[in-house]
Amino acid sequence: MAAALLLGTIFCYYYYHYYQRTITIITKMIYKLKIYLSSAEEDVDEDSYDLIVFGYLTIKVATNNFSKENKLGEGGFGTVYKGKLRKGHEIAVKRLSKTSNQGLEEFKNEITLTARLQHVNLVRLFGYCTKRNEKLLVYEYLPNKSLDHFLFDPRKSSFLDWKKRVNIIEGITQGLLYLQEYSNFTIIHRDLKASNVLLDHQMNPKISDFGLARIFEKNELEANTSRIVGTYGCVPPEYVRKGIYSPKYEVYSFGVLLLQIISGKRSSHYYSPDENMNLLEYAYELWMDGRGVDFLDPSLDDSTSHCKIMRCMQVGLLCVQENSADRPSMLEVDTLLKNEGTPVGTPNMPAFSMKKHEDDKGDSSTSRLKFSSINDVTISQMVPR
Repeated sequence: MAAALLLGTIFCYYYYHYYQRTITIITKMIYKLKIYLSSAEEDVDEDSYDLIVFGYLTIKVATNNFSKENKLGEGGFGTVYKGKLRKGHEIAVKRLSKTSNQGLEEFKNEITLTARLQHVNLVRLFGYCTKRNEKLLVYEYLPNKSLDHFLFDPRKSSFLDWKKRVNIIEGITQGLLYLQEYSNFTIIHRDLKASNVLLDHQMNPKISDFGLARIFEKNELEANTSRIVGTYGCVPPEYVRKGIYSPKYEVYSFGVLLLQIISGKRSSHYYSPDENMNLLEYAYELWMDGRGVDFLDPSLDDSTSHCKIMRCMQVGLLCVQENSADRPSMLEVDTLLKNEGTPVGTPNMPAFSMKKHEDDKGDSSTSRLKFSSINDVTISQMVPR
């Protein structure tokens, strides 16, 4: 009797575990089948520009369940992950944080705007997902990360020789020209900076992150907003003080970026022997004193390029003038950079100059406060990819 009971117990034990294992195998098969079915129509078509509505399971599997190993970085409203779709296409997935109050408007804005924009110097949006209470944006994956990854690192900046920097400047210029002149609408990006310029495998630049962008009708000159957002050091004075934005907003941001590209310096730091000048003031003083070479990134040691670099410096200073009417248009910027025979105007003291406010008011503390009052909100840290 005892033996029969023992045999029965052993049989039940193995039968139960066999049953459990079978259920587990079947569950996994069903799960994989669901993934396959959900992703069957969701692989990227390089020849199509229609946005894809991705299934949550597709993105979950592509990013290995949003694993830490696939994490590329973190931005103001979420995290970006590297992923690989069923047919091998690499993607970058921006995941809106569920606990963040930021980003919902920008998420919607990016979908509606980016779907209309197709240019070689703009990052391509493949699609999105709003299932499972998620907000996910799926982009092309760019292997060389962002411009700031190289530009502000003394060990890596030497990789950006002058030829590469010229290519990056020209690419950014063409991307902005498309947004302002050649797309159906005038698009103001409002967050142009080194971290939002991504680099493909050949180091070609692509402007990313259109969460803060705004559409202009072609006959509009400027617009106002009561919500001041942007990145310290990259926004023009008329936007900081009155919420006014226009195509000249972008020219200003481009000018800051141009000065950063030739110097390898950040706009958020102070310079000069006394460290009492912002980047724009420092560039202007060196240019006025005929010492523009001292402003250049030390890794740019090609003496035959200095004439071209000085021209870029002068154009950059023209772009950051305090009065927006004194700044060139992007079309004029493109001409000045391409045609060395075209005369470049003489820039005045740039915007946010503490010296200017000292001369006007005799109060350096007020001027520093005015310069430092820029809203440092940035929700679009499109991290290195």
